[in-house]
Amino acid sequence: MDIATNTLRSNFEPAPQYLEILSQSDRYAREQLYPLQQRMDDEEHWPQDLFQHLARDGYLGITLPEKFGGAGMDLFAFGMILQSISKWNPAVALSLGAHENLCANNILRNGSPDQCQRLLPRLCDGSAVGALALTEPGAGSDALGGMRSTAIRDGDHYVLNGRKLYITNGPIADLVLVYAKTAPDLGAKGISAFVVEKGCSGFTTGQKFSKMGYRGSPTGELIFDDCRVPAENRLGEENAGVGIVMSGLDLERAIFSVSSVAMAERALELAVDYAKSRRQFGQPIADCQMIRDKLASMYTTLESMRALVYKALATCEGLPRGAGGRGEIHKLTAAAILHAAQGAKQVIDDALQIHGGSGFIWESEINRLYRAAKLAEIGAGTNEVRKLIISEELLRNS
Repeated sequence: MDIATNTLRSNFEPAPQYLEILSQSDRYAREQLYPLQQRMDDEEHWPQDLFQHLARDGYLGITLPEKFGGAGMDLFAFGMILQSISKWNPAVALSLGAHENLCANNILRNGSPDQCQRLLPRLCDGSAVGALALTEPGAGSDALGGMRSTAIRDGDHYVLNGRKLYITNGPIADLVLVYAKTAPDLGAKGISAFVVEKGCSGFTTGQKFSKMGYRGSPTGELIFDDCRVPAENRLGEENAGVGIVMSGLDLERAIFSVSSVAMAERALELAVDYAKSRRQFGQPIADCQMIRDKLASMYTTLESMRALVYKALATCEGLPRGAGGRGEIHKLTAAAILHAAQGAKQVIDDALQIHGGSGFIWESEINRLYRAAKLAEIGAGTNEVRKLIISEELLRNS
């Protein structure tokens, strides 16, 4: 699949219109969202009405058509916005990504016209918070094969039973895209997708988790106990959920790899500032050759991350409905998030090393970045799963 020529220049720098989006959203995130970061991390606090405020300021429904209240922009534009927000408040970025990419964009790509008209305006104006529920207590990397949640047809409804775990936005979600087995005997080929709405009988939230990183972005458990979901809320055909899952995972990997780039970029900025101001042995530590070696390596890693991530994001643009989960796009998005996750971990680790003891303090910004970086190696498929995807695609096409 060719990279959109109007997205990236030949040197992998975004086209001018995307740089402008990046600049504007960076200024917004620095002024409006960065000040929220400390309390969110200290208290696992989610600011009330934050999604309504994001909608008011034009930062919800980015990739959704204007007829639903969205901005009608493309995936790369959303990537630029998510990069800015991830740099200044990773927790808000995580929740925004789950709302916009995992929930709203999945509904747009796979929903019927009636479902889109009924559900998407609420996600655009912030009156509803979106989430996606796939992972279960016994099904993480084997999310499809190990799935135990079921949805059995009963007239005009499905009766949904099961538990979903580690769900971003779970405690505050109003619309949840849920995967369950409608034909358990078919294994992964018997999975369907449903939109479950808050207040639906039999749907409750369980434990809210206190996390190591991305604190403030609400993460929790969802419980479905004879939950009756209207058949009209099934997304796509019955037993066709695996295609929605796999296509969505490729987009998720491309989008969330941008957050790793943003956090590494911020870590490098903090490291440079600290190295110039911190004095030891009568001179700034920036004058020490070992510190300069680290800074140079950090920059090189960051720029290689940025190039691969931008390529993957641009290649995902216009991904057809049902596409993904195989082929070049599957390999490329896995490689992008793998390299971004590993690179961010290394860059942020070096930045914390430069900060020394001050970086070990919980309240410091570099410490928050260090704790958040680990999720990129686990979420949207672990690093090990990503390597399996890449190697399988290489061997299949050799």
